[in-house]
Amino acid sequence: MKITNIRTGIGPIASDIRNAYISFSTMTINLVAVETDVVRDGAPVIGYGFSSNGRYAQTGIIKERFIPRILEADPATYADEANGTIDPQAVWRTFMSNEKPGGHGDRAHAAGALDMAVWDATAKIAGKPLWRLLSERYNGGQFDERVLVYPGGGYYYPGKELDGLKAEMHGYQEQGYKHVKMKIGGADLALDVKRIEAVLEVVGDGSHLAVDANGRFDLETSLAYGRAMEPYGLFWYEEAGDPLDYRLNAVLCEHYAGPIATGENLFSHQDARNLLRYGGMRPDRDWIQVDPALSYGLSEYLRFLDVVKAHGWSPRRLIPHGGHQLALNMAAGLQMGGSESYPGVFQPYGGFADKLPIVDGYATLPEDPGLGIELKPKMYSEIRRLLDY
Repeated sequence: MKITNIRTGIGPIASDIRNAYISFSTMTINLVAVETDVVRDGAPVIGYGFSSNGRYAQTGIIKERFIPRILEADPATYADEANGTIDPQAVWRTFMSNEKPGGHGDRAHAAGALDMAVWDATAKIAGKPLWRLLSERYNGGQFDERVLVYPGGGYYYPGKELDGLKAEMHGYQEQGYKHVKMKIGGADLALDVKRIEAVLEVVGDGSHLAVDANGRFDLETSLAYGRAMEPYGLFWYEEAGDPLDYRLNAVLCEHYAGPIATGENLFSHQDARNLLRYGGMRPDRDWIQVDPALSYGLSEYLRFLDVVKAHGWSPRRLIPHGGHQLALNMAAGLQMGGSESYPGVFQPYGGFADKLPIVDGYATLPEDPGLGIELKPKMYSEIRRLLDY
């Protein structure tokens, strides 16, 4: 059992949307295909992966460091003979060999895309959907038949701010979503309050609305927004300040009674552990959003789960950022709290399998082997085109 070739490329996901910090006008992501010598249905098994939005493609890291280490390795070092598959953790250790600890930046996103492709190939070799593979190997065979999902959206609409925002939220409701998320921090507090109230006219209840500041605020501003928003009873208040300012987050948790969410810009289990140690997060109400496709992959996320349990947290308080099929498979197979979704932006990579509708705010999982990349035909064909298949 051998990885015979690995291809990587850049996927453009440019959009004119913006959040409180950045424009997505030139955004790109990593694309990866891992080819094996295992044959299923008359063709070699290929696993596909990509990184999440918000961080730019880093194919040089994959080409110059990660791929040579895997292709030069003895296949026996990463074969899982007991299960008749590849061992993704062993592959991860192979491509991360000779890398210094710390400095969890662009390297983490490159690794996340590659690791996703390895897990896709592994599940396909096993002939199982990834969620079922994870359930059997890491969760005692337990899984969720449906997963709570919410659309990441609510961006700014210059010139049609409130009307555009409400129309977007009505669209999500028509697609079957009940919980929605919107951006704050890209305007002043007075306008953002009007935007929140406009969305509440659509969703009807603050418990169905999450807001996301994308790390924009200093402590004083984060507290001011908290005071203004607390009466609404929101689903959560996300990433008020810089993701590494654990003290700001801890003070906000002391003063804001509602749920806090953060973690999408933490790229290792060590950083996420520091959030639990020093960030004031409350296990009875708060949410952690580490994105596996930006933080060294599912292989690293499994180590993060060990940290979560060691600190007395339930996996139910985890909702990964990213809006991709990897997070959905993980949420089902490892029984986490839910998954983000991107049904309207970052296409064709956002959202889940085309044939599986969102019903009453929940997504179900396919039985097809792997991640389900092939179940999004536009995405599948785009990945293969950009990787020269």
